[in-house]
Amino acid sequence: MSEVPGRVSGDGDGDGDGDGDRADGHDGAGLRCLVTGATGYIGGRLVPELLAAGHRVRCLARSPHKLRDHPWAGRAEVVRGDVTDAGSVAGAMEGIDVAYYLVHALGGGGDFEEADRRAARNFAEQAAAAGVRRIVYLGGLTPPNVPERDLSPHLRSRAEVGRVLLASGVPTTVLRAAVVIGSGSASFEMLRYLTERLPVMVTPSWVHTRIQPVAVRDVLRVLAGSARMPDDVSRAFDIGGPDVLTYRDMMVRYAAIAELPRRLILPVPMLTPGLSSHWVGLVTPVPASIARPLTESLRHEVVCRENDIVRYVPAPPGCPLGFDDAVRLALRRVRDARVATRWSSASVPGAPSDPLPTDPDWAGGSLYTDHRALTVDAPPAALWRVVEGIGGDNGWYSFPLAWAARGRLDRLVGGVGLRRGRRDAARLRVGDSLDFWRVEEIVPGRLLRLRAEMRLPGLAWLEMYAETDDAGRTRYRQRALFHPHGLAGHAYWWSVWPFHSVVFGGMARNIARAAARDPGPSGPVHDDPGS
Repeated sequence: MSEVPGRVSGDGDGDGDGDGDRADGHDGAGLRCLVTGATGYIGGRLVPELLAAGHRVRCLARSPHKLRDHPWAGRAEVVRGDVTDAGSVAGAMEGIDVAYYLVHALGGGGDFEEADRRAARNFAEQAAAAGVRRIVYLGGLTPPNVPERDLSPHLRSRAEVGRVLLASGVPTTVLRAAVVIGSGSASFEMLRYLTERLPVMVTPSWVHTRIQPVAVRDVLRVLAGSARMPDDVSRAFDIGGPDVLTYRDMMVRYAAIAELPRRLILPVPMLTPGLSSHWVGLVTPVPASIARPLTESLRHEVVCRENDIVRYVPAPPGCPLGFDDAVRLALRRVRDARVATRWSSASVPGAPSDPLPTDPDWAGGSLYTDHRALTVDAPPAALWRVVEGIGGDNGWYSFPLAWAARGRLDRLVGGVGLRRGRRDAARLRVGDSLDFWRVEEIVPGRLLRLRAEMRLPGLAWLEMYAETDDAGRTRYRQRALFHPHGLAGHAYWWSVWPFHSVVFGGMARNIARAAARDPGPSGPVHDDPGS
């Protein structure tokens, strides 16, 4: 299951100590909260907000090591498990007051509706068996008077998950939001790149659909506040900001806020949601597999029908935030390189998790390697800054056209492509997406290991080391590994082998040169979950 992308942000500092005995829900003591999807966009920002509120937090994650480098990691309990596995969910539910369900199969394969249904039922059953006091779920805002069969498959599945959780017998809060505006969210990235890259746009008819966007910090505020709802409240709530806009309005207002020339927008009715998703995939970093459910959900008007949530989670002065202010805050985070999590924080559905060839538990088989090493005329710290800063706007230090072509090819076959970029311009942490790679391991100052998430007939890794040799000289070592799957995998390796000296050899040489030119550190960059 994948974490919900593009949904929340907040402004707390995540300093809650989480101490206290089991709460009864009616006093000031902290609650014990279970957060699923903590490696994704929502969960990664919700956890520090719950900690700041004084709650204890336990995270359920398929890959706990991906949470290791988060600023709040030392203050939250992390357990391994999957929402489709009853045993691991049962163990994670022990002693829990409030269980947050923040996963779904967005971008998954054709059986995602059944996967969502099975996971939700399992979660609901285990929550009831464990005596959990409340379930909190973030779903999608559905249009009124539209039969569920006419909704997009993903929106229909989100609605079904809400019903499954409400039928669990556990008091449940289902929050339904439309487009959420926040730095790093899929919805915001789609809006940003479409507007910035296309001064003249031939757009689908859904740009005239009315939408009620909501600022990420307001979604997070309501998520966290829902933990203390009275036990007799079990229902769905619509949540939205103060503005009701068309998507065209949002693009025009974004352009004004970003100080761009006015955009010319020309709707074309024949652009179907499927074609729209490919169009979005060509222009933005959001791949078609993610863009399609987002664009499909824009076919119908999604405007809040009620605002009952304020009875239980009152809005402080200045909330909810308007669209313009939400965009300004998100742009500030992007420009300051202070994006705490991104839509790509969640792993690509179906991404491999096989052990690295050379790990003790590797099953063996064919393995191709490309190894480069050279002495660097720079201190190790300078070399490491270049290594950790690789990718995104800095590129890959060799044959840019080759990297760009590989990224385009990956997009054409349904992969993530090269345009996911980086969460942070200078710092990486385990689990970060990095163009078409994922950070699998990082040893600060010494090792960066990346696992490929591009479409390949096999598994691929890229390792970069900053070392000191026996003579005290700085040494850069680079290793590419490829474990082929079948004949196609072997053919792929040998087809690209002639280019390795240009791509990998040039990469090693240019990294060494960049380290020699390194002017020194530019100062620390800190994570901030806000906006």
